[in-house]
Amino acid sequence: MDKFKLPQRYIGNDKSVWVEYIQLALEHKPLNLGQGFPDFPPPDYITEALKTVCTSDNVLLHQYTRGFGHPRLVTALAQMYSQLIGKKIDPQTEILVTAGAYGALYSSILGHIEEGDEAIIIEPYFDCYEPMVRTAGGVPKFIPLRLKKSSGPISSGDWVLDPTELQNMFNAKTKLIIVNTPHNPLGKVFTKQELEMIADLCKKWNVLCISDEVYEWIVYKPYEHIRIATLPGMWERTITIGSAGKTFSVTGWKTGWAYGPANLIRNLQVVHQNSVYTCTTPIQEAIALGFEKEFPRLGQTDCYFVSLPKELEPKRNYMADFLREVGMNPTVPEGGYFMVADWTPLASKVDLNSEKDQYKDYRFTKWMTKNVGLQGIPVSAFYSDAHKHIAEDFVRYCFIKKDDNLKKACNILTKWKNQREGESTK
Repeated sequence: MDKFKLPQRYIGNDKSVWVEYIQLALEHKPLNLGQGFPDFPPPDYITEALKTVCTSDNVLLHQYTRGFGHPRLVTALAQMYSQLIGKKIDPQTEILVTAGAYGALYSSILGHIEEGDEAIIIEPYFDCYEPMVRTAGGVPKFIPLRLKKSSGPISSGDWVLDPTELQNMFNAKTKLIIVNTPHNPLGKVFTKQELEMIADLCKKWNVLCISDEVYEWIVYKPYEHIRIATLPGMWERTITIGSAGKTFSVTGWKTGWAYGPANLIRNLQVVHQNSVYTCTTPIQEAIALGFEKEFPRLGQTDCYFVSLPKELEPKRNYMADFLREVGMNPTVPEGGYFMVADWTPLASKVDLNSEKDQYKDYRFTKWMTKNVGLQGIPVSAFYSDAHKHIAEDFVRYCFIKKDDNLKKACNILTKWKNQREGESTK
């Protein structure tokens, strides 16, 4: 049976924290704050758009569409991003619609990495970056964001790159760097100064920047999302990734896109046409209708892209407060809808020895799932093997949830904390 073993290029990429923790949730049925999706409805107009498409007299909306992106959708995306980046984007040659942002990342990495090319990955990172680079024959090089504060309230902006360490990562073998802003899982919104530092090194070493900006609309005041493609000299060396799932709160629609100069996007198109080829037509039409509704009111209070972060900010603050009250030390995010928290002040209340995983954060999150009924995600899952020890003290929770479920999470943790304190005083 060795003839049918997993191909060598996938060896080491066969495990997934999501597969493991979804199964754990199915078995123990905790309140799941691990996975990043809303548990409340998307805006009415986006679901109405899909209904309209599905009952349309245009029967061709149920058939294959253009492989590189449904015409109506790429037109809407080109109109929006042309305004946002101050440069006219060609919908035919400078945009690719993919099966989720995952597909855009896959096409970007597989379309540009040659055997032996180095790719700089900033830690923590979304866990698909590394296996995609390795599958393409590339060599991932990891640089962690380092927490510069050791006490007091922590913001995601307190996690920073060391300029010298970053500079030393670049060399003649470097093909690309992946930048994720707003960041998952920390919620860091990279500043203009930080992005300029990265951009200068990309230009110096002729390096491609893949900018994962799926949380582009979820930024909390006073912070501002800056698209690295808008910096001088960066359009021609940047591929930017977006997501309908994050933009319209419809993660199950699994539609994403990449935009950038035609010569770079062409490589992605070749990968895409030889794998997925084309994406779901009705979904793309509905997303296009959503953008057509939002484009005229970009930046206005009635725009969903403006109202969503305003809706999430109280949820963020509430989660930070109850995590502090039970003894954890949260990193308050500047963007996105995840919160990383240091759980180690609660270590004495947890039986880590009952779990067998190598890393403490896995043991903590599994014990909490099974014994307390609340699930988070171990942050070491977002680090390379060499740096997982940096993250063992942290857990990631998601707060794009109904208020009732956030209150349940607060009550679960508070009740557990009080019970353990009561036991310790007996």
